Amino acid sequence: MAALIDGKAIASQIKEELKEEVEALNKEGKKACLAVIQVGDDPASSVYVRNKKKACEYIGIESLSYELGGETREAQLLELIDNLNQDSSVHGILVQLPLPAHMNEDKIIQAIVPEKDVDGFHPVNAGKLFIDAEGFLPCTPAGVMQLLKRSGISVTGKECVVIGRSNNVGKPMALLLLRENGTVTMTHSRTKNLKEVTKRADILIAAAGKPKIVTSEYVKEGAVIIDIGIHRDEVNKLCGDVDFDDVVDKVSAITPVPGGVGPMTVAMLMYNCVKSAKNS
Repeated sequence: MAALIDGKAIASQIKEELKEEVEALNKEGKKACLAVIQVGDDPASSVYVRNKKKACEYIGIESLSYELGGETREAQLLELIDNLNQDSSVHGILVQLPLPAHMNEDKIIQAIVPEKDVDGFHPVNAGKLFIDAEGFLPCTPAGVMQLLKRSGISVTGKECVVIGRSNNVGKPMALLLLRENGTVTMTHSRTKNLKEVTKRADILIAAAGKPKIVTSEYVKEGAVIIDIGIHRDEVNKLCGDVDFDDVVDKVSAITPVPGGVGPMTVAMLMYNCVKSAKNS
């Protein structure tokens, strides 16, 4: 039976460390502050925003909440971002994605100054990651690296395979594994013989965006499996990109869904916000 990589427990550990850092900042007269903007009332987005606010409250980060109607014009959102960019008491700005269809996501992300881009999505922060410079890392891939490190799983010299090539998860994930001296292969919807490629992986990261696509046929005996996907299955139960029950007896360690990568994404967002407050 595989060891379960407990994202909830590791995220709690990180939050406790951040709580102490925030207390130290408060003694210096600094108050960390995160502005969260949600446009429209997408139910999944509302859950994520609630979790972020709860985490802020627990750690001691002040959170400003902007809930805008789905009909909000792009120009209004850009004006709000501009005001928050100029507000020295705000250290992080987060625009919850997805945005309504009439808004240009890239334009909105690029409107946030890189120093307050705690999601790590701005092209400047993406570029810094590419050249190993100091910047904000995207929260989900950064969370995966913490899961591996704090579970005592070394990346150095390992065959690492990432399924998925999105700008916010797949690509930065590959770069972070490379940074830790992994030998990295990126796969995607056009990869030929996907099973043969993923079966080489000592560490397999699934960010395909398809429920239970990774079965035991895709994994090597004793591999470490990190499941970034989150979906509802045919009985409305949460599941990931990995068919957990099918692979669990074949692998050495695996993240569950829920309770694996999800809590880490929020913890790393908090980490980026505290880092921004310390830098200010």
